[in-house]
Amino acid sequence: MEFRPIILVVGILLATLAASMAIPAAADAVVGNPDWQVFAVSAGVTMFVGVSLALTTRTGGSRLSARQAFVMTALSWIALTVFASLPFAFSELNLSFTDAFFEAMSGITTTGSTVITGLDSAPPGILLWRALLQWLGGVGIIVMAIAIMPMLRVGGMQLFRMESSDTSEKALPRAAQIASALGVIYVVLTCIWAAAYRFAGMTGFEAVTHAMTTIATGGFSTSDGSVGHFDSALIDGIATVGMLAGGLPFLAYLRTVQGNLTAVFRDSQVQWFLSIVVLAILAAAGWLWFENGHDPLQALRFAAFNISSVITGTGYATSDFSLWGSFAVPVFFFLMFIGGCAGSTTCGIKIFRFQVLYAAAVTQIHHLIQPHGVFIPHYNRRPIPDDVITSVLSFFFVFGICFALLAIALGMMGLDFITAVSSAATAISNVGPGLGPVVGPAGTFQSLPDTAKWLMAGGMLLGRLELFTIIVLFSRAFWRG
Repeated sequence: MEFRPIILVVGILLATLAASMAIPAAADAVVGNPDWQVFAVSAGVTMFVGVSLALTTRTGGSRLSARQAFVMTALSWIALTVFASLPFAFSELNLSFTDAFFEAMSGITTTGSTVITGLDSAPPGILLWRALLQWLGGVGIIVMAIAIMPMLRVGGMQLFRMESSDTSEKALPRAAQIASALGVIYVVLTCIWAAAYRFAGMTGFEAVTHAMTTIATGGFSTSDGSVGHFDSALIDGIATVGMLAGGLPFLAYLRTVQGNLTAVFRDSQVQWFLSIVVLAILAAAGWLWFENGHDPLQALRFAAFNISSVITGTGYATSDFSLWGSFAVPVFFFLMFIGGCAGSTTCGIKIFRFQVLYAAAVTQIHHLIQPHGVFIPHYNRRPIPDDVITSVLSFFFVFGICFALLAIALGMMGLDFITAVSSAATAISNVGPGLGPVVGPAGTFQSLPDTAKWLMAGGMLLGRLELFTIIVLFSRAFWRG
């Protein structure tokens, strides 16, 4: 395998990460916090390594094989996490490398799980760095879903190929053009939500950081109380709409900008996603109203915010939903796995896979009723190829196995059942908070053993990169070519 194109991309990404470290460095320098030096040195080291890798591996060819793309994707995410953890490790927070790596992985995969307490008094540089990591990770996963994953034919993502040919030299230039347009849309949405948060009463700093983590469906906040710290119905409403906006396919936004004004709502992914969200909100609001005695409007506000937060994998919280009662806990647990639309910033299994599975199941039932009939499953009014169905079924199987193994491993670390199972679910689905008093919305992951944090960091990477992208690297056949 030719590694030069891979290392070149990793070097360019590290140089970009280093440049972004200048922003929190400036924020700390303005308020006189000494951590600006930590960011400056971290930026210098990261830039040196990134530029060195890029300059020593320059190549004239642009061809990228599927095997190279697998290695590049995994290596890029790991390298970015290692260097992104430097400011956490050397800041005045005095985090261990395990905690720093966990926080960086949680940020760049837009998971939102944290080991940091005392956010209300944390320096602005660290708060801004956490938000920046999630913002960069959000746009990164959109680009991957458009340019890389369809080429790798992972988990049914080949449904979203932009070219009939799989050759990368045809697909990548077009993907680069689309990715640039999507990046502009991503920035515009972030600016809109920053302005909305500022209008709703946040400070300028809070508005910008929360806008970045809302559109990225990341969930890092500037307060230990998350968005509940502001206790504002208007802010809750703005955040709810923002999280749902981040959960919709960005390609549909692009088609809307190009003149197809109904592109978003004509997408069957969007229709399924919004239907599930509305049904879950109504069920949770009804439970809070009738069983917990909440005022109807307050019940709807809490349900809409927290349901949207969990299903999109954002991880914001306005109340500890693990205390809502026996009905709410399993609802939130299963919502963790669903996720949003393909090509969005969200996490989880993704809506389109449930649609493919449903279409295949309906077709199978029709075959049982009429054995000699011809029935073809459809997605978005198009026939679903057999290889996509196989890929999706494989994804479900591997997802279940990985979740079970991670939960068992966390249980072996001494965690109780609720903590182990919900931690595994929130890691592999990139949601953020788990369930229960330890890792629930009111807790953090700080008290977990170091081994459990490394396991969870691995789970976050697996979930964010669609499982097979990492698992295939452990195959001897892959390395033999």
